[in-house]
Amino acid sequence: MSGIIAQNSGRHTGLVKASSGGGGVWNLILTQTASASATIDFTSGIDDTYDEYVFKFIDIHPSSEAGKFGFQGNVAGGSGYNETITSTFFFSYHNEVDSAADVAYQAASDQAEGTAFQPLSDNIGIDNDQSGAGTLTIYDPSNTTFVKHFIARTNSYSASDYSVDGYTAGYFNTTSAIDEISFKFSTGNIDAGQISLYGIS
Repeated sequence: MSGIIAQNSGRHTGLVKASSGGGGVWNLILTQTASASATIDFTSGIDDTYDEYVFKFIDIHPSSEAGKFGFQGNVAGGSGYNETITSTFFFSYHNEVDSAADVAYQAASDQAEGTAFQPLSDNIGIDNDQSGAGTLTIYDPSNTTFVKHFIARTNSYSASDYSVDGYTAGYFNTTSAIDEISFKFSTGNIDAGQISLYGIS
């Protein structure tokens, strides 16, 4: 969020202002709120208007225990949310009782030309105070020459009472435009939470 005025960084309406020192203007396209939702789908607003699109998800809470929050895409005219992805995932973690902390690669959350939903988090718990939050950036999704790169950063309150700081990166291995993105949990519905889509100019 380099270049954004601090007092505006949490806004979800209108433009989030950029500083005079540089950085892009965050143009809010759409905000969706989950309520026992199987998925949250963004089926419009992703086109060639911007070279960079950012999803911000806040207080994402699963309906079922230990769900991994993830995403997938559709190429223009496609369906099924099953595009080919190559990705990497690692995390740092620390538990509440201060008995375990580490940085580790998580092979179970990467893909090598896979078509599954790409995990963005570790296993989020269903306790009333447990949730996840973070940011997913997709670069130049309308480009028809190159693959579509993405980077994500999340923090989640895991089912085992850990703070888990997740790092995801990869690409959709297609030269077709990506114009739809879907989010869901691996274990069931999205009980609550908000996702906002921004175009960066």
